Amino acid sequence: MPLASPYAGQRLCLATHHGKQRALARPFALGLGATLEVCDCDTDSLGTFSGEVQRLDDALSTCRSKARMGLERSGLRFGLASEASFGPHPAVPLLAVGQELLVFVDLDRPLTLLEQRLDWRTNYSQTRLGPEQDPSAWLKQVGFPSHGVIARPLNQPEGPYFKDLTHPGALQDALDACRGLDSRREVWLETDMRAHCNPTRMRSIRRLGVALVRRLGSPCPGCGAPGWGVVDRQAGLPCRCCGTATDLLAVEVWGCPCCHLQLPRARRDGVEAADPQHCPWCNP
Repeated sequence: MPLASPYAGQRLCLATHHGKQRALARPFALGLGATLEVCDCDTDSLGTFSGEVQRLDDALSTCRSKARMGLERSGLRFGLASEASFGPHPAVPLLAVGQELLVFVDLDRPLTLLEQRLDWRTNYSQTRLGPEQDPSAWLKQVGFPSHGVIARPLNQPEGPYFKDLTHPGALQDALDACRGLDSRREVWLETDMRAHCNPTRMRSIRRLGVALVRRLGSPCPGCGAPGWGVVDRQAGLPCRCCGTATDLLAVEVWGCPCCHLQLPRARRDGVEAADPQHCPWCNP
């Protein structure tokens, strides 16, 4: 157990309805000496990936609400929750990406810490099936049956939704039911992005958990509170030939969530200048 950790021996509430403790319990135990206790809250009431319940807030606000929900229900002082959004990459629309968020709340300090990552390793996808169309190629692409899928009649966005489809037989039954309910016998299929049905997403949550644990184990050089880490990244790395600022990372800003101390630091990879190929002057 890491004795220097301020959370060694503490109980942390994890608000989840979808088995995320499988990804997060080990990093928090080994990295902080803390024990995760699952609070099986109705997090679906805040929104579902399939759209049955619309998410009214943005992902970060929803994630914070999940953490508070768990703290209120459990009575513990430390809480943890995750949330995600999936869609096209902002710069490459044909590439699907996932934005994973992990929020930690410490009511004693008080401290709220966010760790996030944009992950291109996702199977997020949807497809429309005609009356006799075979979904085999799409299913292979999204990793079925190790990754679950969701089905509904195409022209009935209100459902019914058929979930937990991780077996070919169950999927075929769902397709037959959807076609029987749709006026054109068409089906809408989408990947199930709930963590317990999506091993790819579960691995992303685990990586994010490791990053959060490392940050919680890093004390602020000013006040000593946990959570010292990168809070901002600033572009402007100068061109090696002409010195013009580029769009590449130049400075990382490290900060504290408690005393709000911030210190700029050079890139951790030691790069001090950009190749001219990235320069708007040398390579317009």
